[in-house]
Amino acid sequence: MSYVDGFVVPVPHGKLAEYRKIARMAGKVWRDHGALEYVETVADDVKPGKLTSFPQAVKLKPDEVVVFSWIVYKSRRDRDRINKLVMADPRLAAMMDPKSMPFDARRMFWGGFKTMVRL
Repeated sequence: MSYVDGFVVPVPHGKLAEYRKIARMAGKVWRDHGALEYVETVADDVKPGKLTSFPQAVKLKPDEVVVFSWIVYKSRRDRDRINKLVMADPRLAAMMDPKSMPFDARRMFWGGFKTMVRL
């Protein structure tokens, strides 16, 4: 079964175009190094919940939108190998500086997931 890295980040509405540009480059880099799929989505129907939700998880501000993304790999082993290559790729070096990111990376969350069901 495949392995998935998922992440959620708050992005200011005014910086979505900049974020999209970075996401396109990042996706190309991940795919060039062997990721099977790279997907970035922007919230369309996401409301605060009573206990928890995407907006609450990232402490969403009024001028921001939630971006939910995932990267698919053949396996956890492939993910670990690919991520090492990606982190060393010079095309992403400038994007790795938290000061130059078009979002607050401190409110981003992510994790790796084993596929349980795939239809």
